[in-house]
Amino acid sequence: MSAYLKRLVSSLAAYQLADVVSKLIAVILLPVYTRYIDPAGYGVVELLANGVILISIVVRFGMIEAFLRYYFTDEDPERRDALARRAVGFLLVATTIAAIGLAAAAGPLSRVVLSHDDPTTFRVAVLGLWSFTNLELAYGLLRVDERLRLYAIASLSNVLLTIAGSVVLVVIEGDGARGLLLGNYGATTIVLLALWLAMRRRLAPRPAVAQSMTVLLRFGLPTVPAEASVYALSIVDRYYIFHDRSQSLAGLYSIAVKLAGAVAFIVRGFQYAWPPLAYSVTDDAQAARLYGLVTTYYLLVSGWVVAALALIGRWVLRLLAAPAFFGAYKALPWVALGWALYGLWVVFLTIAGRARVTTRNFPAAIVGLAANVILLLVLVPPLGIAGAGIALCGAYVFMLGFMYLLTRREFAVRFEWRRLVQLAVVMGGLAAAGDLLLPTHGAVGLLARLVVTAAIGPALLAVGFVGPAELRSARELAVALRRRALSSPAPES
Repeated sequence: MSAYLKRLVSSLAAYQLADVVSKLIAVILLPVYTRYIDPAGYGVVELLANGVILISIVVRFGMIEAFLRYYFTDEDPERRDALARRAVGFLLVATTIAAIGLAAAAGPLSRVVLSHDDPTTFRVAVLGLWSFTNLELAYGLLRVDERLRLYAIASLSNVLLTIAGSVVLVVIEGDGARGLLLGNYGATTIVLLALWLAMRRRLAPRPAVAQSMTVLLRFGLPTVPAEASVYALSIVDRYYIFHDRSQSLAGLYSIAVKLAGAVAFIVRGFQYAWPPLAYSVTDDAQAARLYGLVTTYYLLVSGWVVAALALIGRWVLRLLAAPAFFGAYKALPWVALGWALYGLWVVFLTIAGRARVTTRNFPAAIVGLAANVILLLVLVPPLGIAGAGIALCGAYVFMLGFMYLLTRREFAVRFEWRRLVQLAVVMGGLAAAGDLLLPTHGAVGLLARLVVTAAIGPALLAVGFVGPAELRSARELAVALRRRALSSPAPES
């Protein structure tokens, strides 16, 4: 079990490296961007960027999911390469056809999506659809082979090129929202072409036997409605606010989403690292225990970050965003919690994939989407963007509960329910009490809230969250690290 956890941690380190760098630099640049792009402009960026991901889910026809699933069913290198070529070729054709059609109709589509005519900005988003979708599969090829170094280089290059291009286009050229989109998707295109070049020998056509397209689509297609519904669940709030309330309010909500990136980068790293590891465990009993243990650790880390954002979100916004964006603090903790709950959906996707019951994803996703729409209509009018965040969390709770009911008999994961309840009570209780009772501004308020954030660890120890075996392992690790530090030669003077 420890070997699997070490593989997961090492993979997470590589997959999160680019996100960490991206978030750090984005934090530095956010005060600049929020002074060159107004809230309405951020609303446009968020709307199109999320639309790209939603359409990407549809046009890839589940091919990436099918590739990840069937790559581990055959250990022959030639057949694995043939599977990679088949998946890459299919996705290239599908995305190119979709991009040509969308670009040709950019004028009327931009009026529908943005409520005004802007075909140029819409075509930038179409470029993003093409490059983003193909890059996701290219990254998938690196992940299944655990080529962590190349993945880290490619993803870091993407981040740095995006930042450089965005600064030039937004700050120097004054292109606003369009410049931010072009900087992002232009960098994605460059990295995609570079990865194809690096993998040209593997992707070069040659005869070999691979899983048939029928088999791949039979597995992948049933995942599309569910994945599209889940993603629609996560973005319908922004479309509702943008079109029914105001573009500026949508921009505030977008800033809350961006600052919730502290949780999002954990989720993305987990989303990339977890499926290959989860599918590689062949023993069902061992997998059931591993899935439950990883769920507990995932919620420990992500939940702690959510609690911290709930407590100090106001100070984060004062530090990082222009004053016009301060109202985003109302939605920040709820959006962060929504991201954390999405990570649990990743666990259930692998459960359904392992049990080969991916058709059950869709009913659960539809339940979540319907719950989100209803909750948005009920909560946004009285609560504003905070209501949208609460609706998002409520929708995930409905969806995850329904998915659990649909899959528990097919593959029974040994979830650690006692410890999961302890996490919810301790973290949620301290975050809620601290936010309600402590000052909302000033150094004293910040210090008090940081103390409450730090107190989560001792509180979990006090309620018995950490078992004797885990405490023993932690002590052994601490002793080993201390001995290694003491045995290291002193630096030469």
